[in-house]
Amino acid sequence: MERAEILAEISGINKANYAIKRSSIVYQHMRDPALLRYYYRIKMQPLTARMDLQGSSPTDIFIGRANYPKVYIGPMLPPEFGDTSLLATPERWTDISMDQIVEFRSKLVRGMYLSNVKDVEKGRVQEQVRDLALSESPADSEMLFQKKPFVKMALQDEVQPFGPSAIMKNFELYNFKADTRIENLYFDTDAKATTAIKELYKKGVEVSKIQKSLSAGLFGIQRNRRFVPTRWSITAVDDTLSKDNLKEVKSFDSIDHIQVYYYVSLDNRWLIAFIPGSWQYESAEAWYPNTVWNVDGANISIFSSYEGYNGRKEYAEIGGCYYAARLAVTEKLKKVKRQAMVLILREVHEGYLMPVGVWNVREHVREALRGTPESLYSVDDLFNFIKKKLDIPLKEWIKNSTMLRELLMQRRIRDYV
Repeated sequence: MERAEILAEISGINKANYAIKRSSIVYQHMRDPALLRYYYRIKMQPLTARMDLQGSSPTDIFIGRANYPKVYIGPMLPPEFGDTSLLATPERWTDISMDQIVEFRSKLVRGMYLSNVKDVEKGRVQEQVRDLALSESPADSEMLFQKKPFVKMALQDEVQPFGPSAIMKNFELYNFKADTRIENLYFDTDAKATTAIKELYKKGVEVSKIQKSLSAGLFGIQRNRRFVPTRWSITAVDDTLSKDNLKEVKSFDSIDHIQVYYYVSLDNRWLIAFIPGSWQYESAEAWYPNTVWNVDGANISIFSSYEGYNGRKEYAEIGGCYYAARLAVTEKLKKVKRQAMVLILREVHEGYLMPVGVWNVREHVREALRGTPESLYSVDDLFNFIKKKLDIPLKEWIKNSTMLRELLMQRRIRDYV
């Protein structure tokens, strides 16, 4: 089953360049992504000199996607015992610096065991990986390697970074206790994966935990269960839950004035506008030179994705970040019992040296929306707010934003009425 098929089964789911002066912000850490990766490669060297590893896994697993349907599955294990849950709970990372995130994620050794994705119920290692995803708290584990771990820093937009990787000879899990909320859905072999995802979310299970459980093949009709690549499971859960939220959000009255939230973290600047009207959603990202998706560019690159009231059929141009942010904003609208047009403008400045995972978008948009919004009462007020808070000229945002162009056109029409 390919990525599109999995997304369909689980949830039914422009680039522009221009020259601009670089930010004058002074960063307190290394500004060169290559130097940062080299620094952590050196820190990981002690983990590459051994043929086994013992520690408490923070219930983290990684399912690869290369050569699908035969992929590498396995646990993520640090060389330490105790409560290691912070290492795998991005919901707790909003007050932590990028350097700290990469440092503690670099402790996690990825075990790799080749398996067909359909063999989720077959084999000892497959069973242990599944049990790890079921565990409610860090579980003591041991990995035996065929060869010494190797260092290859993961640079993926959806996935958190991790440390060395190693082909496993064996994996053992000790003293784990299953999370009964997840276990009940695991034993329900007649429930669809979407049902399990929604039920666990309503029970307060962390989104990151639901994503790992889906990846481990714990959900769905029994004959259809399989391992789901980590990248795909992250987007599938964000997409499924935000679409489900929207069913309720669309039944609410619109907000009555523009509400704008502004937030800065990891040298990302977030501007989130709730605008009166029926549901529309757009997320636009501007990547400065010397950031991970624009390392060699001399100009800033802007990418955007948009959907109208009835959603979109094609996978978003900006990838998993689109669905992660959509989950966060639909949660907020559902909480306040209103609907709106939602616009997210994100400036990624030079301090964002490497991707730390799509959680960065979901959790920081959530954090921004916990704040008090600025109340605005006209499109001109919104345009002025954008000019005040963001470095990129308003005209460039308008050029690359469907929603801003529509708002500008509406303003001009009113000028002639």
